[in-house]
Amino acid sequence: MHAFVTGGTGFLGANLIEQLIADGWQVTAMHRPGSNIQRLQALGATPVEASLDDVASLQRAMSANVDKKVDAIFHLAANTSMWRGGDKQQWQDNVVGAGNIARVARQQFVGQGAPGRLIVTSSISAYGYHTSPIDEASAKLADDPKHHYHYSKKRAELAVREEIAQGLDAVFLNPCGIVGKYDVSSWAQTFFMIQQDRLPGVPPGSGSFCHAGAVARAHIDAFHKGRCEENYILAGTDASFLEFFGKIAELVGKPAPTTTTPAFLIRAMAQLQDLAARLSGREPALTPQKAAMITRRVVASSDKAKRELGYRDTVSLDEMLRESRDWLVAEGLLKLSDSRSDELGASGG
Repeated sequence: MHAFVTGGTGFLGANLIEQLIADGWQVTAMHRPGSNIQRLQALGATPVEASLDDVASLQRAMSANVDKKVDAIFHLAANTSMWRGGDKQQWQDNVVGAGNIARVARQQFVGQGAPGRLIVTSSISAYGYHTSPIDEASAKLADDPKHHYHYSKKRAELAVREEIAQGLDAVFLNPCGIVGKYDVSSWAQTFFMIQQDRLPGVPPGSGSFCHAGAVARAHIDAFHKGRCEENYILAGTDASFLEFFGKIAELVGKPAPTTTTPAFLIRAMAQLQDLAARLSGREPALTPQKAAMITRRVVASSDKAKRELGYRDTVSLDEMLRESRDWLVAEGLLKLSDSRSDELGASGG
């Protein structure tokens, strides 16, 4: 089997490629010009350069390995910015990019009579904000352009559905907060802030957290078992940010936070930083979009994915976070206190 993967240089992409290779797949991993491809090569993937906004480059990349037809396209690449200054580029990356990869996939699989399937990594954010747990029957409420990441993820799905209407076989996965190894820019940032005593406060929100390895496996299972056009939400352990940050603090040997910062204060700080960013042109640490997300309760159900894909959400939050920490330490990206390092060595981590 031959897989073509976008977003392979990201941390979910690394987990997926690792599992595909272990399963005996041949993997071609698309990367943008100038990307660091060392991990792709180390994992055993064949890197190929292309851009999501360039259909011709995607077509060339897809046919680069002509001795082995592509059986599956895993579209993981996404722009996760939550700053209004990046909205224009985010639209190109998420919406135009999804439409382009879906169009090329249709040409590859339908136009050339080569059976195959597109697996799209969407997000729980495509459903917008709800006051009750989200499942696949929930309305997709991400219709406010001010929350542009959410807005773009819903419209990325719609762009793919246009190609499904013309014969493309595609399945959508909607992960929640992904935690695990290979992460350097997502929740890993919280490890760095807490370890360096730079955490400005704890937001009052909560979320569903899922294991990177389980999410990667769900992508492979979606290729084999998923139903065309269907969404599959991938959730896991529900936790408040106070609990989540507390567990990270314990893992890096720091005092756990005991209180949260009121939502109104976080949103006010975000507005002030956004005003300053209008003058400086630089993305602030806290944006109104981020503030909206971290001050709400966004939890979801994985029942459909468990039932139809065999999705396994049995990895505890403690295990997810420990895996993330141990990988950061092993890579030399996170330095622990001497006592915590001794404990890590004694545990064989």
